[in-house]
Amino acid sequence: MNERDFLAVRFEEHRPRLRAVAYQMLGSLSDADDAVQEAWLRLARADDTIDNLGGWLTTVVGRVSLDMLRTRRLRRESPLEPHLPDPVVSREEGADPEREALLSDSVGLALLVVLESLSPAERLAFVLHDMFGLPFDEIAPIMERTPVATRKLASRARRHVQGAVPKPDPDPAIQRRLVDAFMTAARSGSFDDLLAILHPDVVLRGDSADGMTVLRGARVVAGQVAVFHRMATVSTARPAVVNGTAGLVNTIDGDLISIMSFTVADGKIIEIDILSDPGRLARIDLTGLEP
Repeated sequence: MNERDFLAVRFEEHRPRLRAVAYQMLGSLSDADDAVQEAWLRLARADDTIDNLGGWLTTVVGRVSLDMLRTRRLRRESPLEPHLPDPVVSREEGADPEREALLSDSVGLALLVVLESLSPAERLAFVLHDMFGLPFDEIAPIMERTPVATRKLASRARRHVQGAVPKPDPDPAIQRRLVDAFMTAARSGSFDDLLAILHPDVVLRGDSADGMTVLRGARVVAGQVAVFHRMATVSTARPAVVNGTAGLVNTIDGDLISIMSFTVADGKIIEIDILSDPGRLARIDLTGLEP
């Protein structure tokens, strides 16, 4: 094995963590892959011996992700309203190590949506420190700030996140029971049955080709029962795990039409996220759902 091959092997050992950092920074699987590829290209060009390869690669991916976020802002590529990040979808039965590696604890779509509203610097400080445990003296050089300033950014981001993201029930059985009840109510077209399983403060986010729609409140969301009924009666719903919580993958004649993620808290559905943009759905990897 030559030196480059040995370097490639060592890089692959770090790839899952690097991809997770980039995904949680960018909310896009394709952008995360681009950031990781850039890290490999920079490593391949590096002349000096790198003692702490993991730290060096994390620094590179952090800087690349930060630059990508800033470029989005400058080009106004990000919508004024938050958009749904790319979902990570896997089967209920059996863990998928590659997909699980993308997610730290409780990194559901709800949290990623909130992270979209942070500034690039706040998001980097929060993700690297609160999700990946990097000390502020290692994060600060990435951002070209002092450790004190970096700590303040993470603290500001933390205050923004706290209270904005409901704490989900960790029991998969409870989550699935509520999702099954949602589908039963949708199939029957029952407003009352749907209302009974929705949290009073439920939020529904729908990301389609026409943009983002946000509905708030149990009666408002239950008022969409006719839409849910039509979806439930014309499509096939396959149970799945979406960013660590119970979800559904909906198809018509084998064609993917939507991915739904549900957040359950206090015995009720408190958030529903629906991605139905055909262009984005076409880029989602669903190989983990194959029998």
